[in-house]
Formats: sequence, structure tokens, C-alpha cells
Amino acid sequence: MASGGDVIERPAVVVETPGAAPARRWLVPLLLAVGWALSVAWRMWLSRHIVLPIAHTDEDSYLNTARALAGGPGGFSSENDLLRRVGYPMLISPAFLGDRDFADSYRIVQLINAMVNSTLLPLAYLLGRHLLRLRRSYALLGAVVAATLPATVFYAGIAMIDTVMAPLVVAWLLAVHRWITRPGPLAAATVGLLVGGFHLLHSRGLVIVAVHAGLVLLLFIRRRISPLAVLAALLPVLAMALVNEAAIHYLGNKVYLLGSPPGGSTFEALASVQGVGRAGAAIATQLWYLVVITFGMAGVAWAAAVRELWRPRHGDAARWTMGVALVVTVGVAGGASVILAGITGKPLDAIYGRYVQMLAPFWLLVGLGVVLTSGRRVVLRRAAVAVALLAGGGALIAVRLAYVASQGHRLRYGGFSAPELVALTGSLREMRPVIGSLVGIAGCLLLVAAVLVPRLRLPVLGVLVVVNLVTMQVIDQRVVRPAVATGAPTPRVADVGVRPGERVWASTGVHYVLRFNLSHQVTWADVRWFGEQQPPAAAQVVFARWAPGEADDWDGTAYGFVRLGGNPEQHWAAWRRA
Repeated sequence: MASGGDVIERPAVVVETPGAAPARRWLVPLLLAVGWALSVAWRMWLSRHIVLPIAHTDEDSYLNTARALAGGPGGFSSENDLLRRVGYPMLISPAFLGDRDFADSYRIVQLINAMVNSTLLPLAYLLGRHLLRLRRSYALLGAVVAATLPATVFYAGIAMIDTVMAPLVVAWLLAVHRWITRPGPLAAATVGLLVGGFHLLHSRGLVIVAVHAGLVLLLFIRRRISPLAVLAALLPVLAMALVNEAAIHYLGNKVYLLGSPPGGSTFEALASVQGVGRAGAAIATQLWYLVVITFGMAGVAWAAAVRELWRPRHGDAARWTMGVALVVTVGVAGGASVILAGITGKPLDAIYGRYVQMLAPFWLLVGLGVVLTSGRRVVLRRAAVAVALLAGGGALIAVRLAYVASQGHRLRYGGFSAPELVALTGSLREMRPVIGSLVGIAGCLLLVAAVLVPRLRLPVLGVLVVVNLVTMQVIDQRVVRPAVATGAPTPRVADVGVRPGERVWASTGVHYVLRFNLSHQVTWADVRWFGEQQPPAAAQVVFARWAPGEADDWDGTAYGFVRLGGNPEQHWAAWRRA
């Protein structure tokens, strides 16, 4: 390749000749199938310690809704009417069919997650071959790197919608590329169906729906698609929206919402220069985070994509696909920042990378495509952009954190806001943007230096896979296991003698994490809450606070209850009405 081109300048992949050996034609599909199976097994192994939810209240909401969709009792959801989505609960609802313990159902949810999440491997390979025009060996190892990226793998072990989002992003952008390459109603309907899937799954899908609508409009104005293709692209989105509404109607009042719709608080948070500045800082932090966790490859990819937008040289399909991906990246980061700004009931986050994590595998692959196939000068120029983004972003975030600290405040930071950042910077409680930038810069420079030597390109991809595996182990030790240890009530509900069919209530005096995980084990009923000393007359069993010697210790004997058991160290007990 000429030294002045990016990855999208690479010529088309050479098609195999009809005389190619059958064994070779089947080798890649076989490797992908085996890799998918190993990926599922690895994800299940990583989740072996997680037997109850650890990401409250999102997991609780999805699990309660899934159980209700499967015909079981309902429960609460932290969602609100405007942003409510049921796609993920529909996906995992088979786990709640039949009569089984919650632990078994939760394990099935993890298996469903692992199977769906692992589809990123074959999808990433297809992206490498068709969009990035990589040779087979590069595409295969690059796909393994993407499929082991902690930003994606982390969520496979818990009941979170994010386990589905990264594979869906890659599938959608592949479909967009195919549609632009070969316009037609079937390709348009495929893109529309995937966009509808985003809408059915999560509120961030609204950004993708808006971008999709803009893409359809632009293509139609430019006479690249027919009116039939417009309908084919839009009707599946409408159909998925109707499916969402139909599922909500089916649920009725079985799932009750605790969330408040975004409204005045959001506008108030943004109705000042300071508020706009906070939102802008949050957007910049999320984009910086993407560059860090991809070891600079997202920055390399953005530089290449912007150049292709302004100076297109290699076909509309790559140009349109990269443009769509850039708009969605900024849109999702911006939308998340606006929504989170309106949540005034809890401290602001130093970083909340969850919403943009779904884009990390795509930009990682594009960045790898640039450094693996471009000339030396192009690679160095793109790497310089990435280093600048890392250095500038880290410095600005450090200044922001220092300013907030000088005002006597502290921004929230912890495991679920950016788990791989915790692992890479070695800090669980305090964000270290300078160290994060240094890690990203070092990774970027080492990666670029290695790929400039052709014989080191495949080994360096293998090293990235090892780094991902080690990072997941650190996350497991530093984030997952402590969350499991603090959130699992002992003994189990069944072990203290609570019987199926009993009407169970829970006191708000029990810490919410323990209260939720106790309630999940009551698979036959929706466990409602009571906040006063007197439990409802309908309650046969209650979970209440057990804190011997403390003023808020709940004495069930005063209300005709007998203590069954519990854990005074965790401050909970089960009581049955005598």
C-alpha cells in the first residue's frame, strides 16, 4: 500500500478461486465456530462466582420484567414510562420458564448472555474482511482481540443489556456498509431491523434511530435509494417500536415503575454556562475513555475516518459507514451526558463509560486496520492524533477533578462506571486520568512500533489478546468478587425455612442490595416493601433489619412474628407470623 493511504484505501479482498481446497474453504468457519464456543465457555467461567445480581437496580429491573414476561410474578423496575424498553427482558425471559430456583434461572441468563455476546467474534471477522479489507490472518486475530475486549466481556456475566449492544453495533454497521455497496429493499430492511433492535433494547437506541432516519433521508435526497427502499428501511423500526408497546401492554401492572421521566431537572441542569460545561466535560471524558481502553486505536480510527469524510478517495460505502459511526459515537456520548445531568438524586460521576462501551470493539478494529495496512507515514500521523487526544484529554480531566476538589466536592468513581479503567490504572476509588493517558499512550506507541515491523504484526495482536485476558482477571479480583461478597445474603432464603407460596414482604430497613437479592430468591411472588415498624396484615413472612443493640433493630415479637434466622452481621432476619 502507498504510504499516504488509510486502511480503507486497501484494494478489494481477492476472492478464492473455485479450485481452492475444500479443507481450506471450511477452515475459517470452523475456526470461528470453535472460537465462539471457547468464547462462551470463557465467559461462563468468568461468571462462576456471580450467583446473584451485583449491578443494582438495572439488573433487578430486567430480571423482574423477564420473570413477568415468562408468566411469573412481577416486581419493580427503575425505568420510567418514556424510556422503558423490554427487548432484553424478552431475550432472557426463557430462563424463568418452569419451576426452578433463582440461581438456576440466573445461570441460564448468563448462558444466554455469553452466547449472544460471543457472536462478536464472527461479526468482527466479517467487519475486518468486508469493511477493512484485512487479510484472513489479521481479520481472525483482530476479531479475537475485539471479542476479548473487557468493555464487552464484562457485561456477559450479569443481567445487563450491554452484553448485547457491542455485537449489535458491529452487525448494524456491517449492514450499513452492505446497503451502501448494494442498495436494495432487502439490505434496507436488514439495516432497519437492526436499528429497530436498538430501539427495542435501550433508550440510547433513540440516537441510532435518529441517525438512521437522517441516513435514509440523505440517501433518498441523493437518489441513491428508491421509495420502496425507504419504506423497507423505516417499517422495521416502527414494527419494533410496536413490539415494545405490545409487550408493555401485556405486562400491565405486574411491573411497576420507580423511575422519573427526564424533564425539568434535565433542563435546569443544562440551563447555565456551568451546566453546559459539565455536560461538555462529560462528553469529552467518555471519548477520552474510548481512546484509553483501545490503547489509542479509537483515536487512530477517528483520524482516519475524518480524513475519509473530508477527502473521500475509496468508495462511498466506507465513507458513509465511518460517518454514521462517528455521528453515533458523539451522539451517544452527548445523549448520555444530557440524561445523566438531569439525575439530581445522586452525586455526579467522574466518568460513566457504560453507554459508549458498545462502540469500543468497532473503533478498535478500525484502528487496527489502519495500523496493520497503512504506510509508515500514515500510521505515524494517525498515532500522533491519538497521542494528542490522550494527553490533552487526560490533562483536561485532571484539571476538572482538581477544580471540583477545590470546591469541596468529589465526583463519584467506581467499578461499574469504567471497570477496565480501574484495572488499567490500579485505582478502584479514585480516578487517575494522567495514569490512564500514560497507559493509553504507551500502549499506542508500543503497538505502532511493533506493527511497523511486518513479522511482529501477528504476535502483537496475540499480545493484545493476553492483555485483555489479564485485564479481565484483574476486574474479576478487584471489582466483581468484592461486589459478590458484599451483596450475597447468607444464609439463603430457603435455608432459613421460608416456604414456597408464603406471602413475603421486606422492610426498607434492610440494605437495598441485600433486600433485592433476598427478594429474588422468592420466585413465587412479588416481594413488596414496607417502611414502617408495622408490617402489612397480608404479610406471612417479612425480611427486616437485625441489628442487636441498635435503635433501629426490628423486634418482630411485638407484632406477632417469630424469627426464623438471618445474619446479624449483614443486618437482616426473616420472620414468620406466629
